[in-house]
Amino acid sequence: MRSSISLGRVGGVPVGLNISVAVIVVILVIGLAFGRFPIAFPGLSTAAYVLAAVVSALLFLASLLAHEVAHAIVAKRHGLEVNGITLWLLGGVAELRGEPRTPGADLKIAGVGPLTSVVLGGLFALVSWGVSAVAAPPLISGMFAYLAVVNVLLAVFNLVPAAPLDGGRVLRAFLWARWHDRMRAAVAAARAGRVFGYVLIALGFLNLVSGLGLQGFWLALIGLFLVNAATAEEQQTQIDAALHGITVGEVMSRDPVVAHPDETVAGLVDRLVLRRHLSTYPLLGDDGRFAGLVTLGRVRRVPPDDRAITLLRDVACPPSDVPTARPGDQLTELLQRMSGGADGRAVVLDDTGRLIGLVTPTDISRVIQTVDLRAREPYRTPRGADLAPPPPGDRTPGGPTPGGHTPGGPAPGGPAPGGPAPGGPAPGGTVPPAGRRDAA
Repeated sequence: MRSSISLGRVGGVPVGLNISVAVIVVILVIGLAFGRFPIAFPGLSTAAYVLAAVVSALLFLASLLAHEVAHAIVAKRHGLEVNGITLWLLGGVAELRGEPRTPGADLKIAGVGPLTSVVLGGLFALVSWGVSAVAAPPLISGMFAYLAVVNVLLAVFNLVPAAPLDGGRVLRAFLWARWHDRMRAAVAAARAGRVFGYVLIALGFLNLVSGLGLQGFWLALIGLFLVNAATAEEQQTQIDAALHGITVGEVMSRDPVVAHPDETVAGLVDRLVLRRHLSTYPLLGDDGRFAGLVTLGRVRRVPPDDRAITLLRDVACPPSDVPTARPGDQLTELLQRMSGGADGRAVVLDDTGRLIGLVTPTDISRVIQTVDLRAREPYRTPRGADLAPPPPGDRTPGGPTPGGHTPGGPAPGGPAPGGPAPGGPAPGGTVPPAGRRDAA
């Protein structure tokens, strides 16, 4: 669900469209222009129906965007970072970094999306009534009435108590407040999401065998997405709980083998790659500071004939794109920043900015495989974001990032659906990640 077309920024948050959003626009336009509108308002030209359908589709996308922007604004007020908002095939995804630290914050972030959709539904209903009052063409009034109904149904679907939908986040907040155990609450909400996803798949199958083709396919597609996103969210939650309390210094590979930015790719291959068989090589400049990261994948992308004349600085991942950490940072916090980052690696710096270690996928896999052998304190609910921030040295993990609000996503965890079915509303929710995704 990466953004293919940038729409600029809203409230400081990057907003974009995934190319798959064109599919839902086409479905909406065809369904409205050649189905709903001609039946409800006969006797008009095809051009009039198509124009009304296009405007309706664009206003529906704007409604999805408003839903996600509301999530993003409230999340930022509660101390979470928002990497961006993307509209895609099944709706919208707000990618949040981190997780709410109190049930109250969780409830507000989740609830504001459906509330926004309800408010928009009311506004569209007022516009429809106003247009009718001034004796405008019925098609215009009907267009806004359709948008009013769609937004209200979108809010209702979002409030189904199943992660990664917004209702699943609301359920998680209530269970968290009741049980005082965020992980248990998140797992329960994710399992509810998986059950709801299977229900939608079953309904979709029944519709398909009953001859309701496209509608059944749409339900099954949404259900499959929910099952995958909810499963990823549950796994991410359990991993985050298992990694609670582990610091970056415990996991990192110390004293990595380094190279100089002005060395050639061929020189690196001959001097290190064929001898040391490592996958990652940090670059250090003449001043000893970190200057980029070269991986075997980047080396392989250089044609063999060009390796002798290509400098490492020209193929390296720039320092600004590589997540950095201190040895005392929580591993769960670093994983959120590594999610979706270039090359999936992070560098560890000391207080002077000197490179002292690397965190690679191998390091993370190793700690996950041995986490049950560690003697550590039990997982506790993180400190509330509504309170004063913890003093230096008293860091608490931010919680799981699935795709859920977008299974990061789904890291899944990823995002939750939010697109309309032909001539009708679409689902939406929130998805976890590593770097959490909130889908409308």
